[in-house]
Amino acid sequence: MKLAQHLQYLAYDPGVHPKEGGLPGLAVLKNVMGSINLFGIIAVVGALAISALIWAWGHHSGGHQAEQNGKKGVTVAAGCALLLGAANGIVAFFSAMGTQVH
Repeated sequence: MKLAQHLQYLAYDPGVHPKEGGLPGLAVLKNVMGSINLFGIIAVVGALAISALIWAWGHHSGGHQAEQNGKKGVTVAAGCALLLGAANGIVAFFSAMGTQVH
């Protein structure tokens, strides 16, 4: 009976928790992820500028489809910028919420 209780406890709490400094190269990985995030933000700035130009061109030339596509591009670029900027906070929030699940 003791083995069954121990296995049941392991099913609920395997004892795995995030640990800072557990593997070598963690600082390098953080640096790489920060650089990828920066490249993403730079790409979003370009996408936002191009989408705004398409929106303006479509509006002034009477191209309603181009205008709508420009609006859609601006909205998507703004959403991407929001997600990239809030990435650390979003992951931290859901990680903290995950630790409360039992």
